[in-house]
Amino acid sequence: MELYYWFGDHLAVLMFAVLTIIMFVGYPVAFVLGGVALAFGALGIVFDVFRPGQFYALIPRIWGGAVQNPALIAIPMFVFMGTMLERSGVADQLLRALQVLTRRVPGGLAMSVTLMGTIMAASTGIVGASVIMLTLIALPTMLERGYSKELSTGTIASAGTLGILIPPSIMLVIMGDLMSVSVGTLFTASIIPGLVLSGIYLVYIGIFAFLRPQDAPPMALDIGPQNAAELTRMILRSFLPPSFLIFVVLGSIFGGFATPTEAGGAGSLGAILLAIWNKRLNLKTMREVLESAALTNALVFFIIFGATLFSYVFRALGGDDLVAEILKALGINTGWEIMTFVMVLVFIMGFFFDWLEICLIVLPIFAPLLKVLDFTPHLAANKDFLAWFLILVAVNLQSAFLTPPFGFALFYMKGTVPPSVNMGHIYRGIIPFVILQLLAVVACIIWPEIVLWLPRYFGFLD
Repeated sequence: MELYYWFGDHLAVLMFAVLTIIMFVGYPVAFVLGGVALAFGALGIVFDVFRPGQFYALIPRIWGGAVQNPALIAIPMFVFMGTMLERSGVADQLLRALQVLTRRVPGGLAMSVTLMGTIMAASTGIVGASVIMLTLIALPTMLERGYSKELSTGTIASAGTLGILIPPSIMLVIMGDLMSVSVGTLFTASIIPGLVLSGIYLVYIGIFAFLRPQDAPPMALDIGPQNAAELTRMILRSFLPPSFLIFVVLGSIFGGFATPTEAGGAGSLGAILLAIWNKRLNLKTMREVLESAALTNALVFFIIFGATLFSYVFRALGGDDLVAEILKALGINTGWEIMTFVMVLVFIMGFFFDWLEICLIVLPIFAPLLKVLDFTPHLAANKDFLAWFLILVAVNLQSAFLTPPFGFALFYMKGTVPPSVNMGHIYRGIIPFVILQLLAVVACIIWPEIVLWLPRYFGFLD
């Protein structure tokens, strides 16, 4: 009888454990989240801790929380925009211009890839598209110029993942919806951390190229335009298209002229216009873009549906209280101790799970616990805690794309690299960049103004 009551009281913990085990087996995440939720809801009825009537709230919760959610409407827009931009040919011109501008700098080609990843991140927001695009465009050139395979693959993978942090980021849209934080607030809060992370990459590449010039040889000075007029023409043609798109999307949001959803629609139109301008738009391209965007959107929303079920049942079974009790039993009581625990947990989960799975599982459980704890005077009166915490998680989740065995950026890259580049080269290449990402997390914790200054400046946190 005691065992019966113990199971009834700990169903939420068992639910989380079963979810983790089944996800390791490799079943589709959306089905696992929804299936585990329904199964444990039924068990809750058996143990008299979940009422049958609560099942009737699941469909309205999915409909109201996801299907009718105006914030999530921005996701299909940004997915379409990123996919169309990938096909528009803008990236090829941008990389060539950056190579010419950085040819006198040690490691200039690798720096060009990082800068291009930063610029494209502010235009696409889709990691898979960015990594594949950078690999196809930049990797052959880097290997041909004598760059080491490790530096080449690490640079491309890290630059491609910036799209998940720098707005317009799909991850930030989902985070904002989950925690009821303005998407505009998160977009502005993520800009400086994203630029800091990109800057850290550039500093590392410069130091690496200075110490090991044989692995990052300079570009020949006779490559590219040889006079000021040609150089100016190349810069204008290369930088104006992505600058136009960034201005349309981010400028309209920060200026208060458009919501993220409206800005996503404007950005989609801008991406189409750029494809027309580069003479890359035809019926075949449009069909491929629509199919790719539709599949990506279906995947994202199916996982959101499953996660909505999981979080509802988990909390109905007393999951929040059990997590608090477990942390207390482990001697983790203060805000900083729990914060450290969550950051370590997110990093470790990044080895095995995708960012979307981590967000939808971790944030609803730990954010409410941390929100009521004390972080003063480091964060005055905890007024802006949620914005700060979500960006910390977002910077941390950069590593989820790079850490083996399930780093998605690594698989995107492996599918497009030449046979001479193996997974060993890719794994060794990403190690220093993962360390740099952790340093960026620490910097944002120590100096919260890195995250909060810009949204306060634009009045999002008044």
